[in-house]
Amino acid sequence: MSEAFRLVQAPPARGGEPSRPARRIRADRESMEEDLLKLVLTLVELLRQLIERQALRRVDAGDLTDEQEEELGATLMALHEALSDLCAEHGYTLDDLNLDLGPLGPLLPRAD
Repeated sequence: MSEAFRLVQAPPARGGEPSRPARRIRADRESMEEDLLKLVLTLVELLRQLIERQALRRVDAGDLTDEQEEELGATLMALHEALSDLCAEHGYTLDDLNLDLGPLGPLLPRAD
């Protein structure tokens, strides 16, 4: 176990070079509100997609009645439309909500 931790230690500082200061965050009110709004919309879209996938699994498994399937489909479509309207109202598209997670790739799967 100690060998594993030894492998993930930070590399030694470069000889003679001063360390760079941490990047400062600009915290003006307008950009913070927009960033927070975008984050909330992103989380709502992520949850919508997760609920949609779960609903499709339940439909494929035959766990829902025809009425439940219709109601679930209508609810998911209404949520998608409401989210699209909110995005448009604030100048975003649904593609703008996708976060880049670096080596993990994008947060949301690409829409087909």
